[in-house]
Amino acid sequence: MTELKEIKLITEIPGPKSQELLKTREKNVPSSISGQCPVFIKKGQGSLFEDVDGNVFLDFAGGIGVLNIGYCHPEVVEAVKAQAEKYFHTSINVIQYEQYIKLAEKINNLIPGKFEKKTMFVNSGAEADENAVKIARKYTNRSEIVCFTGAFHGRTLLTMTMTSKVKPYKLGFGPFAPGVHKVPFPYCYRCPHGLERETCNLHCAKQLDAFFLEQVAPEDVAAFIIEPLQGEGGFVLPPDEYIVQLRKLCDKHGILLICDEVQSGFCRTGKMFASSYWEEFGVYADIVTSAKSIAAGLPLSAVTARAEIMNSAQIGGIGGTYSGNPLATTAALKVIEIMERDNFVEKACHIGELTRTRLNEMKEKYELIGDVRGRGAMLALELVKDRTTKEPAKEETNKIVEECFQNGLVTLSCGIRGNVIRFLMPLVTTDEQLLAGLDILERAIAKYN
Repeated sequence: MTELKEIKLITEIPGPKSQELLKTREKNVPSSISGQCPVFIKKGQGSLFEDVDGNVFLDFAGGIGVLNIGYCHPEVVEAVKAQAEKYFHTSINVIQYEQYIKLAEKINNLIPGKFEKKTMFVNSGAEADENAVKIARKYTNRSEIVCFTGAFHGRTLLTMTMTSKVKPYKLGFGPFAPGVHKVPFPYCYRCPHGLERETCNLHCAKQLDAFFLEQVAPEDVAAFIIEPLQGEGGFVLPPDEYIVQLRKLCDKHGILLICDEVQSGFCRTGKMFASSYWEEFGVYADIVTSAKSIAAGLPLSAVTARAEIMNSAQIGGIGGTYSGNPLATTAALKVIEIMERDNFVEKACHIGELTRTRLNEMKEKYELIGDVRGRGAMLALELVKDRTTKEPAKEETNKIVEECFQNGLVTLSCGIRGNVIRFLMPLVTTDEQLLAGLDILERAIAKYN
């Protein structure tokens, strides 16, 4: 296969072959399935992909955070090929296979917390979150779940209920699942209480006591579910002190803490898991969900919990036909081996440092940039029309994303207000590629500043 080295645009975008395929898509695929980039991939390598017309793009979206290890890592490809020659499938519920067991053992050792853990596998982040809630309810014998504004946990009935963004994820799809309550996420740039981080004295954490008085009794709550760094909500990072207080509150009332690491896991934030940052404060989640980059793009997700929590479910109460598929678990074992061997944590820190430095330099030059935030290589820009009023610059955000694409760089927007540009570039991105992509981004921002 010819090596992809750099951005190369040789046709109009989209090119003629992609345009023909778009006609077939329009006729056969629901328009409600979004499709940001109107080009069709032919092959991918590392952080680059070539479309069917021969154009080569740099990908800062990474399959929405799935390609931390990059496109088509040769060792993962070989591992999956070797497994495919043996067998594709046998449900763990019927015939056992080694990959499932080994991967569970590996993830139990990686998830923060020096206590006995057990892991089950399903197929998507939404399934993982759904099972985490189900297990929490079973263990506590309580029904209520508390989640956060700005959250994204999936598109199933339960996870859609826990998701905060109405459009497009919830509009017209109600009624929603019962037993789900929301509290404000500590979004310091847009404090829901109108306070400043330096002087707020963690007012948001203190409000949780009022929530229990006014909304739901703590003895009815099975779990809080929180993203250690909100993904779809705009890459919003809660203060570490807030997490400490949340853990104390959970312990006080016998409530479990579920950490949704679907997007933030597997080295993205500069640690294997974002919740590893909590360890220095002695804070650990009771249940952790992970997915996305776990298997280099094959459908797989995990629910890891304290052993006694996981064991509370009755035999046959959790699992599924395809859960922990042999091809996917084989890929995941190889992904983790490579990430540990080649120090992907350090790669994420390096990419994050270069990117954050450049983004902060842009912020000094362009009034459009209101905030630069994130951890490791999970970074974002929040764009505003005015830095004082913080009016969201949604239209400008969309134009910048499109301008980047037309110049060979794939980026993603996010945030409740649609005014955040997030960066999920593969962690195999070279310095040269990274800087080239940031150059494209800066030119686009300058054009619409």
